[in-house]
Amino acid sequence: MKSSPRNSNSSVSPARAAAFDILLRVERESSYASELLHSRTYDRLSIPDHSLATELVMGVLRWRSLLDREIAKSSSQSLSKLDFEVLTALRLALYQLRWLDRIPARAATHESVGLVKRARKRSAAPFANAVLRKLATAAVTGNQSFQDAIIHASADTLAESSSHPEWLIARWIQAYGLEATRLICQHNQSVPVTSIRLRRPEAESQLQNENVELTPGALLVNARRVQHGELTRTAAFRDNSFVIQDEASQLVAALVGSGAEILDCCAAPGGKTLALADRNSKVQITAVELYPHRARLLRRLVSVHDSNPTSEARVRVIAADARSLPFSTNFDRVLVDVPCSGTGTLSRNPEIKWRLTREDLDELQVRQLAILHSAMGHVTPRGRLIYSTCSLEKEENEEVVERAMAENSSFRLIECRGELEKLRLEGALVWRDIDSLVRGPYLRTLPGVQPCDGFFAAVLEKI
Repeated sequence: MKSSPRNSNSSVSPARAAAFDILLRVERESSYASELLHSRTYDRLSIPDHSLATELVMGVLRWRSLLDREIAKSSSQSLSKLDFEVLTALRLALYQLRWLDRIPARAATHESVGLVKRARKRSAAPFANAVLRKLATAAVTGNQSFQDAIIHASADTLAESSSHPEWLIARWIQAYGLEATRLICQHNQSVPVTSIRLRRPEAESQLQNENVELTPGALLVNARRVQHGELTRTAAFRDNSFVIQDEASQLVAALVGSGAEILDCCAAPGGKTLALADRNSKVQITAVELYPHRARLLRRLVSVHDSNPTSEARVRVIAADARSLPFSTNFDRVLVDVPCSGTGTLSRNPEIKWRLTREDLDELQVRQLAILHSAMGHVTPRGRLIYSTCSLEKEENEEVVERAMAENSSFRLIECRGELEKLRLEGALVWRDIDSLVRGPYLRTLPGVQPCDGFFAAVLEKI
């Protein structure tokens, strides 16, 4: 058996040890689970172990409040008084008991007690064992029942049924209605589909030859949805023949269109930068990233163009703050995909919902508005700026655009419906119900309502 990173206790499986360590880091370091799961630290896990670790981590994060309510009923101590290592071990065990019917209850219980010991909390092991024995004998509810509870929940019970903070549910119901909010929550509590963007025509057959099963994209002609297979272990992945990218993110990049000189203001991790480069094969693209280490990773990513015969784009990566761009150049296409709360990506990043506060949205808006104002100063006459987020919150979307335009009268708002119609006429967009992709003049995708992440975009044209 392969050893797990930092797993010195042979009674704990590699997958559970990895899941436990990742959950601790997510809490203590505000790390993102998906990034940790795909980091080099866990590369040496076998495919089955990595799959189980992913299921455990994401499952615990998705259903955390529901897990905690049930643990609290069986605990003689308040959860707030438990060491976080003990609570994490209990969450892991209960998730396996309630959601993973192929895992024996004894294995889930025994290994979680082993995790408590592994974390040097031996004195808490008898307590954890007692709690888990109570939980193991309680009535078992299947995963489908949890999903059914979401879709039939009332406005008052949806937060509890879907394991979301009440304040988020209340604002989504107000903004999108109860039915759409149920669909959003159901999507957030499910494993999201992995989507890719084909960069080379031959990539699809390459992947199929390596036992990756694909189906057509729901929104875009160059998108594919992965039904089965290990993408990152294929030659097509090593050859950079495709990019793993949600279809809503691909759609935002498509909205940028073609230009003579392009600026990507907040470029990392680089999926949209590559999409712009592939679409504009002989154009100068300037990609700005705030953090030097992410800029280095972005340079490494875009260097694949040297080996891509379909793209001769020149991408210049600059480590700088987009709120104060360090050049005087103007561009006819500018993408401003700002840092945001990420509430449109909770199926992929469930930890966000437990960290985010209402006050964070106001702080984010200040930063987003500063970036947008800065970018507006670098657009040529008749040039276009595309502002986007992966947030569902009006403070980061409509309010930012409306405030910026009120303070800068040299731009007009372009209706996204017309831009989407053009993409359909070009053959790039295959989604037929364009009205469902817009909200007023803006692009607006909702997870669960559309089969993708939640994205917002506005198209501004310099007068």
